[in-house]
Amino acid sequence: MDLETLWFILIALLFTGYFFLEGFDFGVGILYRFLPGDRTERSMMRSAIGPHWDANEVWLITAGGAMFAAFPDWYATLFSGFYLPLFLIVVALIVRIVGIELRGKMFSERSRSWCDALFFLGSLLPAFLWGVAITNIVRGVPIDASMTYTGTLLTLLSPYALLGGVVSTLVFTLHGALFLSMRVEGELAERARRTARSLWWPAALALGTFALLGYRETVLFERMGLVPGTLPLMAVLSFVACYVFIHARKAVWAFASGGATIVLGTVVAFEGLFPRVMVSSLGPQYDLTIRNASSSEYTLQVMLLVALTLLPLVLGYQAWTYWIFRQRVTRRSVELEGSH
Repeated sequence: MDLETLWFILIALLFTGYFFLEGFDFGVGILYRFLPGDRTERSMMRSAIGPHWDANEVWLITAGGAMFAAFPDWYATLFSGFYLPLFLIVVALIVRIVGIELRGKMFSERSRSWCDALFFLGSLLPAFLWGVAITNIVRGVPIDASMTYTGTLLTLLSPYALLGGVVSTLVFTLHGALFLSMRVEGELAERARRTARSLWWPAALALGTFALLGYRETVLFERMGLVPGTLPLMAVLSFVACYVFIHARKAVWAFASGGATIVLGTVVAFEGLFPRVMVSSLGPQYDLTIRNASSSEYTLQVMLLVALTLLPLVLGYQAWTYWIFRQRVTRRSVELEGSH
């Protein structure tokens, strides 16, 4: 395997990890506006993601840094052409941090309500915009011979791209509900399970429509033909299994199955792109590929050594934090924490 292919796979894995981990953070933030019945349950929801949300965002930072170093032309074209949506994602993530971190320092109920609104909006907007962005990358956007995006903001807001945003929002919200049903106890966990069961059907309808239109709208059609490959079928089976486990009250297995759908869906998108990194709607001769968008071989070699040294440490630390905070969040634990 050459270095360009290896780094494409590594970046794909980083984005896959980000969508899986940050996906349930987004989902919890979206449900935060509707699910909790009282102040204690709101605290339970914040505590469920409290030890993890900031570490989950590191996956995005690492993916962006790896893209910048390994494929600078991909990074330049993507961040210049998608500047406004990506800028809004960054602003929303900052707003969410403000809502989470400052809430405990506010003394008035009105100020805490503003922080709750920031937490909700800072979760909803990225959940939607990431779906729009990934859909446009796979579908193709106008890129000319100089690797410059020549479209406008409206170009990125096609009906199919907006459908992609709806799909990602529904799937991440479902992911968050499944995470809560696994991480909290009591009536909140049961309410999260019922919410997940209700969300499954609109998510399935949106996903099915998105997948069927994808054969006409995206490069996946030419790569996979009329018969879906193994990975798309596995994604369908995992999503169906998620519904079965929700009804069987198997919270951990339902979360794992729903998460597998996100993982497989992301892998399908990157597999459909390869060896391209961005598709030009002006013609295949203008596509950005792992060859014409990559850094020098020496740069890729140095980066690989750094990644092989640091990445296992980061993964080990994050796995350790999930193990330490593996216990379910209860009303009593939140009330005791608030008393100190």
